[in-house]
Amino acid sequence: MATATNLLTAEALCQLPSEFRCELIDGVVIELSPPGGVHGEIAVTISSLFRAKAQLGGLGRVMVETGFVLRRNPDTVRSPDVTFVRAERIPAGGLPVGYFEGAPDIAVEVISPSNTPAEVQAKVREWIEAGTPLVLLAYPDSRSVHVVRSLRQRETPTEEDVLRIEDVLTGFSCPAADFFV
Repeated sequence: MATATNLLTAEALCQLPSEFRCELIDGVVIELSPPGGVHGEIAVTISSLFRAKAQLGGLGRVMVETGFVLRRNPDTVRSPDVTFVRAERIPAGGLPVGYFEGAPDIAVEVISPSNTPAEVQAKVREWIEAGTPLVLLAYPDSRSVHVVRSLRQRETPTEEDVLRIEDVLTGFSCPAADFFV
């Protein structure tokens, strides 16, 4: 016997009490665990590095844990740890009170020990298919950053390498190790 599932929209998700962290996948609410200390510190470090170049230079906006509507009917809302959106994509009235419609220009996921490779790959696929030109995966345990530009193009600079993403965030480069202070 089949059971009916009531699917939520992005707008309905935005109205839910913020008692728990969640994302919306094809209309279904998925509860997320709060990030741990190392995870949170890395997200703040990356957002600070981006903000110093992007927001202060007028290139765009840097946000943390912000919802982005990636698909409609049924809706999917994902919230990466850190995002960058180019200035020309910010609505004339400023940042939305609710979720951002469409994909960010950069999505950063700090990978927690509880994240499975399948979960990480599913997020990467959703970001890329929604139009995100650059996904960065920060792995605290190995202190490595995976730079994903398409489903077929992935680079993994070493800690000694300079992370170059000037094509998406103008003028930004830093040693990969700077993500993990």
